[in-house]
Amino acid sequence: MLVPVLLFLVGFALLIKGGDWFVDGAVGVARRFHLPELLIGATVVSIGTTLPEVMVSSQAALEHNAGISYGNAIGSIICNTSLIAALTVAIRPGKVNAKSFLLPTVFFFAAALSYALVAWTHGAFERWIGIVYLCVFAGYMIWSVLYMKKHPDTADDAGEADAEEKEEKQKPLWLEIVLLVIGAAAIAVGARLLVDNGTLIAQALGVPDSVIGLTMVALGTSLPELITAITSLVKGHGALSLGNVIGANLFNIILVSGAAITISPFAVPAEKTIAGMNSSLIIDLPVMLGVMGILCIPTLLKGRLQRWQGILLLAVYAAFTIYQFVS
Repeated sequence: MLVPVLLFLVGFALLIKGGDWFVDGAVGVARRFHLPELLIGATVVSIGTTLPEVMVSSQAALEHNAGISYGNAIGSIICNTSLIAALTVAIRPGKVNAKSFLLPTVFFFAAALSYALVAWTHGAFERWIGIVYLCVFAGYMIWSVLYMKKHPDTADDAGEADAEEKEEKQKPLWLEIVLLVIGAAAIAVGARLLVDNGTLIAQALGVPDSVIGLTMVALGTSLPELITAITSLVKGHGALSLGNVIGANLFNIILVSGAAITISPFAVPAEKTIAGMNSSLIIDLPVMLGVMGILCIPTLLKGRLQRWQGILLLAVYAAFTIYQFVS
């Protein structure tokens, strides 16, 4: 048990340093090309911090482990929203550029609702569905770039940094790209160490696979988003943190699930039931949609994040986690 614990700590250290490098690189690129931090967070940063989910779910799909493939994506969305975004909102609520926020939000709900409808009506995901999601991922990336070019006025998020930070000498482009690449690699390796060894520890304690997928693995692969969110807050880039969470949630559907389904189609796991009904269909999917609704709908209507959203989401996450372990 000592070796898994040590490797777990090494993974955590890699995540911390990798998150620091990745945020520095992403912010540098955003400023160099005058791009809004929220959209950079929803694209470049989100891809980097979603790499652990992609690797874990793809590996699980190759091993025909539907519970991990499915639970990791859904659980990560719930964790990203009701723990990571919730902490960001509870600590530092503030104004949000609705134009920048709207694009990734609309894409997410379109993808998530289609995912939930397939699960509710068919109970299984066929390969063509995964291919469609991967095509949507490519389309989203292209649309995001075109949107940023046509709406440069949304770049007001770049004004979050203070005047002293703006006057700081800009790093060379090659160094910013190196920081992005090395940061993403450190995040990916660190998350894998955490997931593998955290799962070993959980299994040694007798935790079921379905619960591991929705909680332990989901939390482990969401740690890059958590580290990035904390690092972004410390550095004063709240928009980057929020955009990262929204983008990562979208990518958990169209990239993580899309890749896993394409590799190995699977049925919705039915290891847990409530009154004879699949717990995932009546608990996990509604919670996934509900927490995103709590985060996004009031924000779009008011144009700002409010502390009560963060507190409510944290309460939902606590209740969801307790339910997974006691039911």
